[in-house]
Amino acid sequence: MARRTNSSPTGGSPDPRNRMPQPLPRRRRTFGDFAKAFGAFVALLVLLVGVPGALVVAVGWPLPHGAPSLDWLQKEITVGTFIRVLTVIVWFAWAQFAACVLVEMKAALSGVGLPNRVPGAGASQLLARQLVAALLLVGAAAASFTPGLSQLGQSPEAGRHGSVAAAQQTPGVLFAQQERVAGGAAAAVAEQAADAEAQAATRADGGASARHGDTKYYRIQPPEGRHHDSLWEIAQRHLGDGRRYKEIYELNKDRTQPDGSKLSEASLIRPGWIMEMPGDAHGGELVEMPDAKPGIPEQVQQQIHDYSRTGDHQQGDQRHGDHRQTGGEQAGDAGRQGDRSGRSDQDTAQFRVPQQRVGGAPGQEREHASSGGASVDSRDGQGSQSASGGSGSSFGLPEALVGAPLLAAGLLGALGRRRRQALWQSALGAVGGRRGTEPPVPTGSAADAQDALLVGADPEGVRLLDLSLRGLAAALAAESRPLPTVYAAWLGGDGDLHLQLAQPAGKPPAPWRLGQDQTFWMLARADAERSEEVDTAAPYPGLVSLGTMDDSRLLLNLEAVPGIVSLSGSATDRAGVFASVAAELATNGWSDRMTITLVGFGEDLTPLAPNRLRHLDGVEALVETMEAETRQRRGALGAAGHDSVLTGRTGPAQHTRWAPHLVLLAVEPSPADALRLAELAADAGRLGIGYLVGTESGELPGAAWEMEITREGKLLAPLLGLELDAQLLPVAQQQAVVELFVEADPEGGPDDPTDSPPFLVDISEQGRPAVYARLVGPYEIIGLETPEGERSPLLHEALALLLLHREGVHPRVLSSALWPRGVTDDVRDALVERLRGWLGDDPDGTARLGTDATGRLTLARSVVSDLDVLRSLYHEATQGKGTDSRVVRGRLLTDALVLVRGPLLADRPEGRYGWLTHEIIDARLPLLVADIGLALSAFHLEKDRAEKAIEALNAAMNSAPADERLWNELLRATHATGDGDEVKRLAADLVARSGARGLPPRTEALLDELLPTWRSGAAAVG
Repeated sequence: MARRTNSSPTGGSPDPRNRMPQPLPRRRRTFGDFAKAFGAFVALLVLLVGVPGALVVAVGWPLPHGAPSLDWLQKEITVGTFIRVLTVIVWFAWAQFAACVLVEMKAALSGVGLPNRVPGAGASQLLARQLVAALLLVGAAAASFTPGLSQLGQSPEAGRHGSVAAAQQTPGVLFAQQERVAGGAAAAVAEQAADAEAQAATRADGGASARHGDTKYYRIQPPEGRHHDSLWEIAQRHLGDGRRYKEIYELNKDRTQPDGSKLSEASLIRPGWIMEMPGDAHGGELVEMPDAKPGIPEQVQQQIHDYSRTGDHQQGDQRHGDHRQTGGEQAGDAGRQGDRSGRSDQDTAQFRVPQQRVGGAPGQEREHASSGGASVDSRDGQGSQSASGGSGSSFGLPEALVGAPLLAAGLLGALGRRRRQALWQSALGAVGGRRGTEPPVPTGSAADAQDALLVGADPEGVRLLDLSLRGLAAALAAESRPLPTVYAAWLGGDGDLHLQLAQPAGKPPAPWRLGQDQTFWMLARADAERSEEVDTAAPYPGLVSLGTMDDSRLLLNLEAVPGIVSLSGSATDRAGVFASVAAELATNGWSDRMTITLVGFGEDLTPLAPNRLRHLDGVEALVETMEAETRQRRGALGAAGHDSVLTGRTGPAQHTRWAPHLVLLAVEPSPADALRLAELAADAGRLGIGYLVGTESGELPGAAWEMEITREGKLLAPLLGLELDAQLLPVAQQQAVVELFVEADPEGGPDDPTDSPPFLVDISEQGRPAVYARLVGPYEIIGLETPEGERSPLLHEALALLLLHREGVHPRVLSSALWPRGVTDDVRDALVERLRGWLGDDPDGTARLGTDATGRLTLARSVVSDLDVLRSLYHEATQGKGTDSRVVRGRLLTDALVLVRGPLLADRPEGRYGWLTHEIIDARLPLLVADIGLALSAFHLEKDRAEKAIEALNAAMNSAPADERLWNELLRATHATGDGDEVKRLAADLVARSGARGLPPRTEALLDELLPTWRSGAAAVG
């Protein structure tokens, strides 16, 4: 059952998985541990010493004492020869195992990173790792220096706080938690001072005892961009040798830190901890007790000073306990005061909704694009998608897609590109047997999914987001400034874009300006609309929508998270989040390129973007892949001289290798695999690698940020200040979307597509329509009086949409097409009634605008467009009566070509018909016209009427000037006339049109056949 969690600082205690770290329990060594260690020691002794000793005694030197001759190859193979060959193999295996033991021992004792892989070792290295781990676990240094060894064989609960990336749990030190632990910090640091004084008598440093006043301390610094403190770097800076990190560890292990936890492993340190340093430490960042310490709040400094002056340990301990008891109350009071003053607390570093400009009054139309969703009046019945249901919908459309504007826009754009690709491949015969200019019409759940995409998509919002981010990157590059680390982007209800930075980065370049504090950069929608396109790499391609909070949409930058992001909850609910994240990352419009690795789910999602999505079978394959990827990126960054991928994406150094790699792991890894992933993720932020990992239990070692998806569709992260209405893609909608892409795939779609249009008209004299609309060229309507007033353009646009979709149009699709910024039900219904009255009724009394069984608006057969007639004429000429009669075929094709008066809706007013960007009619119509022109040209060439063929081809080129097939046929027809000069002119025209890309291979081959000297002529023209 989902836990009730309050993300507000005024709420109760935070979720257990998001509370402040607690002191780590120390695991006592048992007799079994010593027995395992002894067994491991004996096994290592036998394998490392016993095996070679036995080989030397029993076999001796197995190789020949001299260089073998050719006669040696002809000798008979004896038992002794066979034994010596086996001995050589055993020696090689022993050498490989010995190398594995050395590598594992080195990694275990150094405590830095994972051990290197010995080539070809496999099981041999795994055995060495287990033996070394068992041997070292009983040692005092094992639990401290060996990353992950202390967790070997323990339950996940034992390692719940063993987080490699725990030092970066939040974007900054949370204000409420600072208040809660301030007193604890004072007493803890004072306790360290007392311990140091007590140990000074027994620890010599340069021949003299260290005095309390000379003891130096270092405070672990919070992350700066993508750099994080480590004991190795601290020792390197202040002791001159990174290997002396062990001395710092020995001075501070198991001592209580300001947040109440203790240092138990050298690789696990957290911002705000106080480290005692060896006596010879040097550097400006060090401080001495009890002087003021830079970076520590003044309140804490005063408490430290008071304690050191009195020296009353019991009083300090009492103060420590009091602070622990009252810290939560103080934090709650501070949070309540912050809530009373709004969400603008300047000291709060949590994720929080940016301040927005005052919007319109309730009841007014809300902007669809700016609110990040399909905005209609509440009477539409649009509610939040229930995560438990997974298929909740209203008016027959899945709300999961309607309420995800950026995801819907990405899917719709990718689907349009896939359909256009299929059309061109079909027209050019690139896919054997698949031809036709009529894509399949979706039905059932696929049709509902397509309508939901049309309703929910916000392509303008995607375009502005992309322009804004690229513009920011270009402006910073012009000022020679690096890109700041961005944890999240908020799309506000007022249309403004807010970037939440990991830390202050100064004043942003115009037209950006500071938001509610130094960690927010804001760009107003009006300024974004004036942005111009710039040629620069996408700066933050890892942004992905997670959900909405207070009418603002949150996009988390997965590649900037300092470690792993864990997601807990039921498997069904997690699957909805993972599918949504994967689909948006694969199709979004603000990324150039990326790799998305899916593990444990999503194999059927790959049709959405085969070039971006990659599916792996298991966690082991993932770890191996990411280890290689991490090494490669580290080397590439070092070779390029960059400290992170952000510096590689701006200015002249931008390169495609800095594209992000985002890992979505839906299944919970084992504790060992989780620790390996945590090691990789500790440095992943600066490498452009992000990890989103699912967990059933909610306890994931190495998780930097922890989130939970509830059955009510809430995405919770109390420590981060998040309580979102989650963006989900349930299984039913996921399957419907994938079906759309599979049907549109020229290689994976239906094997027997037809070129029959979805609506055929009677082209005889008896089939004269009651209402005839001319869409191909200037828009005209015959058979209806033009409506008066300002409603006329809206009625014309609605009729055009219905004419282009004879299968029917959902009322919500109609309203979102005509009013992209949203509209109420009564306005939409009034338009439908007005359109129904304008079209009138047929003689039998049937309304020409009706509604089918699914609730979609449909036109009667008596309402026809010239596009319907054009399709019907071509179909009849090539698949109907024209196949049996040459005369009929020629007349039908000629009549069809006469209907072509220009591009579709040539005189449409600016600012309207924006829904055409979702259509592929702009690609289908030129192909249809080209097919008609080619068929009519072939008809004339059969009778050697080359001039008539050229006339037909030129007419088709008016609507399809870029069709390679028309140009090739025009060359053949012109060559048939015997006019060599005209052929040369056409060749020169083709070369001039081709530009830097050059001519297509088929056209080049045709010119070589018809005009062998065309290359020299083209060079002369150039």
